[in-house]
Amino acid sequence: MRISELSERSGVTIPTLKYYLREGLLHAGELQGATRAVYDDSHLERVRLVRTLVDVGRLSIERVREVVRAIDAPPAGRHELLGAAHEALRPHPPTSTPAPDALAQVAALGLPECDHSPASLQLAHALTSAADGGWTIEPTTLSVWLGAMREVAQTDVVAELGEVSAGEALRYAIVGNVLTDPVLLALRRVAQEDVSAARFGSGPTGQP
Repeated sequence: MRISELSERSGVTIPTLKYYLREGLLHAGELQGATRAVYDDSHLERVRLVRTLVDVGRLSIERVREVVRAIDAPPAGRHELLGAAHEALRPHPPTSTPAPDALAQVAALGLPECDHSPASLQLAHALTSAADGGWTIEPTTLSVWLGAMREVAQTDVVAELGEVSAGEALRYAIVGNVLTDPVLLALRRVAQEDVSAARFGSGPTGQP
C-alpha cells in the first residue's frame, strides 16, 4: 500500500507517518523508486501500536522508540520478556533513589527474583512518594494488595505466551499493560463504591 492508504487505514495523517519514519518508530517501506515506497500490514500494526502507546499509555516519543526497539530485538527467555516490558513501560527515571524503608518493605514481601526488577523499583519509589505525602502503607496492607494482584497476574501471564514469537509475546505484555491498567484502576474505584455502599449505606447521612 502507498503511504496515503496507510494513512487512510490507520487514521494517522501523512505528516505524522513521515514523522514516525524519521524518528525510527516506523520501519521503512520497500522502495520502488527514488521517492516512492510501499507499506504492508506490519506497518499498519506498528502504527496502531505507536498510537496506543502515545494516546492511551501517554508515553513520550523517546519512550515509544525504546519500546519498538525492544520489540524488534526482544530477549529470548519468556520471563526476561516480562522484565523487558516493565522496563519499557517504567515511568521516567526519578531524580532520587527510593527510601531505605521502602526498599526494605519491598524486600519483606519475599520475592527474591524481583528484588532488583523494574517493577520492584517502581513499587519502592511509589511507597517512598506515599510516605513523603504523609500516607504510610502498612506491611499487612501491602501484603493483602500483593495477594490480590497475584490473582490478577494469573490471568495476565498466560501459558500461550510460550507458544508465540518473542517479539509478539513482548508486544502482548506491553500493550496488555497499557490497555488494561486503566481498567484495573477503574475496577478498584467500582469495588470501593460497592464496599462503601454495603458498609455505610447509600443515604446522605450514612444510613441504609
